[in-house]
Amino acid sequence: MDIIKNFTNILNEIKKYSNSKTQIIAVSKTFDINYVRSLVDYGHLDFGENRVNEAILKWSNEIKKKSDLRIHLIGKLQSNKIKDAIKTFSYIHSLDSKKLAILLDEEQKKQSISVKYFIQVNIGNEEQKSGIAIDDLEDFVNFCKLKTKLNIIGLMCIPPINSSSDFYFKKLKDLAKKNNFYELSMGMSNDYINAIENGATFIRIGSGIFGARTN
Repeated sequence: MDIIKNFTNILNEIKKYSNSKTQIIAVSKTFDINYVRSLVDYGHLDFGENRVNEAILKWSNEIKKKSDLRIHLIGKLQSNKIKDAIKTFSYIHSLDSKKLAILLDEEQKKQSISVKYFIQVNIGNEEQKSGIAIDDLEDFVNFCKLKTKLNIIGLMCIPPINSSSDFYFKKLKDLAKKNNFYELSMGMSNDYINAIENGATFIRIGSGIFGARTN
C-alpha cells in the first residue's frame, strides 16, 4: 500500500474542487503506528482516532517527538474518558450532549487546556446514531455559549448509509450558516468530493489513504 501516493492523489483531487482551507484528517484508527508513520514523516499533521485508549497508546510518544501533531477524536466520547481525551486530542468532533459539554468544560479548567470542538449533528434523524437533533441544535448552541467556555468551531455529521450524502451536506452547511459557524467536518473516502463542493473544511479519509481495515 503506497500511503504517500494515495495521500497526494487526494490532495490533487481537492485542488480541483476547493481552496487550501480544506484539511485532510487521515483516519488512522485500528492501524498500527508503524504503518501510518510514513505519513507523519511526510509532514502530515492531522490524524483521526475513534477510541481514546487506542489514541493514547498510538500517539503519546509521537506527540512528544512532534508537538505540532493534531489528533482528532472522531468517535463517540464516553464521560469516563474525558480526562484522558482532553490530554490527548486537539480536536473533538463528537460533542453531542449538554452533560458532555459541562463535563468537558470542567475538565478543561482543571487541566488548563483548550480543545477545539465540533458539535455532532444527527443530520438524518437516525435513532441508532449519536448527535444533536436538528430541531435542538439552536438551543444546544446557546446552552454551550451561556454555560461553558468551550471553543466550538463548527458542525460535524455522518449522513445515513446508502443515501444522497450531497443532500445532507447541504443541510449541514445551512445549519452552520444559521448558527454562525464556519468550519464543517464532513465527508469520508467515498463522498469527500461532495463534501468539499458543499463547503467542508475538514474531511475524514481512512481507507482512501491507508487501504481497507482488517479489524
